[in-house]
Amino acid sequence: MKLHNLNLVTMKELKDEYDAIINRAKNIGNSNMLSSYCMGAFFIAIYHLNNNIEQNYEIFKDGLKSNKIFKKALGDADSYLSEKKLVKRKEWEKKSHLKMHENDWVVNVLTNGDNYTLGYDYLECGICKLCKDEGCFEIAKYLCKLDFILADIMGMDLKRTSTIADGGEYCDFRYSKKY
Repeated sequence: MKLHNLNLVTMKELKDEYDAIINRAKNIGNSNMLSSYCMGAFFIAIYHLNNNIEQNYEIFKDGLKSNKIFKKALGDADSYLSEKKLVKRKEWEKKSHLKMHENDWVVNVLTNGDNYTLGYDYLECGICKLCKDEGCFEIAKYLCKLDFILADIMGMDLKRTSTIADGGEYCDFRYSKKY
């Protein structure tokens, strides 16, 4: 795998580094955010092998945007913002506040605000915790930027004024459908 001509990294090196991070990572149980945690571990693995954060972000972003299977798996705004999912989201909120797993997220789920359909206030962030554990907290804010890419892929607008990665007390996500 060639990373924009700066550093030649083999897939085996990347896999080995990812596996090492996952094996060191604190358990988050059967979290709703497991895929985000794994994506964070992969980004950290790339960073450990090529510490050009900006370059790694661009590679990761381009990969997400061009992956048709990933886009299909994410779904669209109508699916993500469906009121049918609210009951399970509220159950997730309650469970998250029990703090059963040290590196899991803690979230408040918000619905139908003045300027959004679905909102989250993340009081604790598993990605920030994993980055801190791996000694690279400075890259967490790049993973936060990917949230806007994911929202765009699904046809949603994301508004956010604060993230834990940038020193905020919490991360505020406010989603609405693009028109």
